[in-house]
Amino acid sequence: MKVAVECQSPLLQKSLEIFLSRYLTSSKKSDIIIRDEECLEDARCFYVSSSANADLMKPFSKSQLILALEKKYNELYPRTNNTLNAAVQKEENTTMDFSILEKRIEALTQEYQANILRAVKAFYEK
Repeated sequence: MKVAVECQSPLLQKSLEIFLSRYLTSSKKSDIIIRDEECLEDARCFYVSSSANADLMKPFSKSQLILALEKKYNELYPRTNNTLNAAVQKEENTTMDFSILEKRIEALTQEYQANILRAVKAFYEK
């Protein structure tokens, strides 16, 4: 999902940019354009306002924003959603190999243990 933010309110603009930093793109490349003014001519328009006819009513949380955007995206691109979900599930199902990390942690633990033993021996040898 690619999102562009075009708001008149600088505060709303910046808040949305922070919330959606990983989804941001230019308005030409975007799947959804978030605006704080009602726009009837563009199907990609996502209207954020305090009025009842808004796609998302203010105030809202980041999770409410993401869920509302996903709902809008699913309405606009229903076929694409199935392939996206399949890709996400495939990515989640792949197991990561932690053997290198485990070896590094083991080496650090042994080094830490050796340093502690040296400090204790040095303390009692005085």
